[in-house]
Amino acid sequence: MNRTRNLSVVLSGASLALGFSLYTAPAFAQTPTAAEAWLRIEHRYAEAPPTDTVDTLKGGDPSTPVTGIATTFLDTMEVLRDAVKRGDNLIISHEPTFYNHRDETKDFVNDPVYKEKMAYIVEHHLVVYRLHDQIHADPKGDHILEGVYKAFGWEKLPHPAFPHGEYFVTIPATTLGELAKSLKERFHAETLRVEGDPSLSITHVALIPGAAGLKEQVTALNAPEVELLIAGEASEWETVEYVRDAVAQGRHKAMILLGHEVSEEPGMEQCATELRELFPGMRVDHIVAGQPMWNPDHPPMAKAK
Repeated sequence: MNRTRNLSVVLSGASLALGFSLYTAPAFAQTPTAAEAWLRIEHRYAEAPPTDTVDTLKGGDPSTPVTGIATTFLDTMEVLRDAVKRGDNLIISHEPTFYNHRDETKDFVNDPVYKEKMAYIVEHHLVVYRLHDQIHADPKGDHILEGVYKAFGWEKLPHPAFPHGEYFVTIPATTLGELAKSLKERFHAETLRVEGDPSLSITHVALIPGAAGLKEQVTALNAPEVELLIAGEASEWETVEYVRDAVAQGRHKAMILLGHEVSEEPGMEQCATELRELFPGMRVDHIVAGQPMWNPDHPPMAKAK
C-alpha cells in the first residue's frame, strides 16, 4: 500500500533513533495471548506505533491463546485456510485484510465476500493484526527492504552516497532486458512489466518495493546516475507516464514493476525469521500470499475451495 511517508521524511527516521529506549521483551510464564504476542512484536520494530497507524487488530479475539504465528504479505482466504491447516492462529499481515488501506468496513457490512471472510476468522479462532507502518519505519532500517535485498541477492552490494541511500544500489553492469528477464525468472513474476529501452545499460538502481506513489518514485528515479526504478506498482497515469515521457526525451531512465506482492513478500519472510528469534519454541511460519493476477500464457491450475 501507499506508505504514509516520502523520501524526505522516511529516511530522516534514523535521526530519531536516539529517542528510542532499549526494550527487553519479558518472558512469558505461559502461552501468550494474541494481544501479548502482538505487543512484543510491536516493540520489536518500534517503541510505540506511529501516529494514526494502520497497524491494528483486524479480526478475532485478542485474548485468544496463541497456538502458532503466520506472517504473510496479505491474509487472503487461501492464506487463512493454510494457517488453520498448520495450526497457526495469530496472523501477521503486511497489507489490508479488507481491501482498503485503513480496513474501513462500513461499505462491506452486507457484502458476501467480507462476511464470509470475517466469519471464517471468527469460526476458526484466528486473530489478525496488520504490521505495515512499524516494520517499514524502524529507525534501525526498513525490514521489508532488507528482506527484498536478500531475495534479490543484492544485500552485499554497495549503496551510492546519495541521500536516503538504502533505496539505492550499484549492481554489476547489465541491460534492462537482461535484468527484467532475470527478475521474472527468479520471482516467477507473472505480471512483471517494463518501461524503457531493453538495451539500456543498468548499473545504478533505485529499489522501492510496494506502491510508494508518484513523488517518492520520481524523486528516486531522478537521483544522480540512477537509470532504473524497480517498484511494486504505480498508477498508470502517474509514474508510468512520467517514465514514458522521459524515455521519449532521450533520457536514460527505465522502470520495472514487479507487482506489489512480488516486491514485498520477501520482507514478510524476513519478518518470520525475526519472530522465530522473538518467540523461541513457538511455531512461526511464513505463508506466501501469491500473485493475485495471472498471465494468459500461463493460466493457473483450478484450486479447490
